[in-house]
Amino acid sequence: MIHWHIDPVIVSFGPFALRWYGLLFAAPFLAGLSFFKRVFREEGIAEDGLDRLLLYAVLGTVIGARLAHCFFYDPQYYFANPLKILAIWEGGLASHGGIAGLVCGFWLAGRKFSPPVPLLWLLDRLALPGALGAVCIRLGNFMNSEIVGKPTSGSWGVVFDLIDQVPRHPAQLYEAAGYLATLGVLVLLYARLGRRTPHGLLTGWLLALVFAVRILAEFAKEPQAAYEAGQAFSVGQWLSVPFLALGIGLIAYALKRPGTGSAGPRKRNV
Repeated sequence: MIHWHIDPVIVSFGPFALRWYGLLFAAPFLAGLSFFKRVFREEGIAEDGLDRLLLYAVLGTVIGARLAHCFFYDPQYYFANPLKILAIWEGGLASHGGIAGLVCGFWLAGRKFSPPVPLLWLLDRLALPGALGAVCIRLGNFMNSEIVGKPTSGSWGVVFDLIDQVPRHPAQLYEAAGYLATLGVLVLLYARLGRRTPHGLLTGWLLALVFAVRILAEFAKEPQAAYEAGQAFSVGQWLSVPFLALGIGLIAYALKRPGTGSAGPRKRNV
């Protein structure tokens, strides 16, 4: 049994605080920017649109994640208190909405390139830092002592002292391990195929594996929404099904269209 009592705040500066979750949330965006710079350079695409790509990605992720949390996990409260939707500093982000918002951000940013960069090409290159981001987010949840698991009598149980004294499944770590394995699969695929990767293949595998892991990990978690109590499946599981199906569909689509991996030569952005 492990007692976990890490302070979620790393350091405070007056009213401002640097938190583990915020640090781990930001890390994959910075890693993704570095990765995209390398990929753009290797594939002959001008890099001057990358800052805009990062901005749209961050905004899309945060807005989508916040709205999904408000409308799927606690709709009664936020419909009664709509201004609280803006109080993002109080916590409450949902990964399903974050992914949808990220896709929208990439779609908008991709259209700004001249000529436009295909959305699936961008998403495929996002797959590796995206899987890393999923790992980091769950590690951030663990550092925050949130999204905890159900009680367990196993010796690996974790007591989250900031919550109660009940040994629980470290569900955040189960999920992080699954996402780390997903990252390994994607790295192997990209290392083998490189520019020849069919459009949608990496995105499909990312969605299929991440949301298969999510569906399984939810069985070890405490309910995240009050109305989930007593239900066979959680909100997170139901929301994961369309993403899992989309991932499988993209894999099938990509395998039928070999040789579509390159974004083509790019000389400039606008």
